[in-house]
Amino acid sequence: MSNINAKTYTETAARKVAFLGLGVMGYPMAGHLARAGHQVTVYNRSPDKSKAWCTEFGAAAGASSAATPQAAAQDCDIVFCCVGNDEDLRAVVLGADQGDGTRASGGALSGMRAGATFVDHTTASASVARELFAAAAELEVSFIDAPVSGGQAGAQNGMLTVMCGGDQAAFDSAAPVAQAFSRAVTLLGDSGAGQLAKMVNQICIAGLVQGLSEAIAFGQRAGLDMTQVLEVIGKGAAQSWQMDNRGKTMVADQFEFGFAVDWMRKDLGLVLDEARRNGARLPVTALVDQFYADVQQIGGARWDTSSLIKRLR
Repeated sequence: MSNINAKTYTETAARKVAFLGLGVMGYPMAGHLARAGHQVTVYNRSPDKSKAWCTEFGAAAGASSAATPQAAAQDCDIVFCCVGNDEDLRAVVLGADQGDGTRASGGALSGMRAGATFVDHTTASASVARELFAAAAELEVSFIDAPVSGGQAGAQNGMLTVMCGGDQAAFDSAAPVAQAFSRAVTLLGDSGAGQLAKMVNQICIAGLVQGLSEAIAFGQRAGLDMTQVLEVIGKGAAQSWQMDNRGKTMVADQFEFGFAVDWMRKDLGLVLDEARRNGARLPVTALVDQFYADVQQIGGARWDTSSLIKRLR
């Protein structure tokens, strides 16, 4: 069975593209690109995942895999990427760290032609986005930081929200292609702006999930039917995506799905590091980050972020 759900693709000229990183997000995102008619070459650190992707999408014109990011990026118009963290990103863009201050060959930039664009969907730091923007510019390659919101379901449905930082011309070239897996692709400023916007997104989510956790725990202690209560208040000012999509599962104590606590702590670490640099005060975010640490301690590292309520039961 396909790993992506049906989507109506906006017609755009077929491009030769690569996708680096076939995790729970990248795998379906690359699939949408192939199904939209683009010639896609994939790379994944674990070759078996690339093989599985090619088995599923190999009927698409030009779908193939490569052994290195450099090989995948050869002659591409656009190279998309979605990996784990700053160092993973540096490895696929620049080549693996050899431990002596140098990078091994095989990074995507070494395979990209002048005038091509690298679009990074990793949730990473704004500083690494600016670093790689500068490295790409030296080779006359454009770099766009483009973290996404919408989770695994958004990737599978092709309904991600993409927040971008970089140059207008490069954005204008890449955005129509990224629409294959997105419902909105927006340029928010210069290099790093996409990552900063994603941090704003994660700050909002952290506070909302904690508030929803406290509300449900309070209502259950008070003896209310919280499924019914959520249906009522979800029609008023308290409504949120978290309430609509996680409220019932929180009431039912179900967390084996969704955006993992480990990932959220990684993201909040980026937020708090940036706040230390820019002087922003984030007392609630810092507190919720520690609440997520508590969830990790009780065995919830891979639970959905809505598992914050476990601390209150």
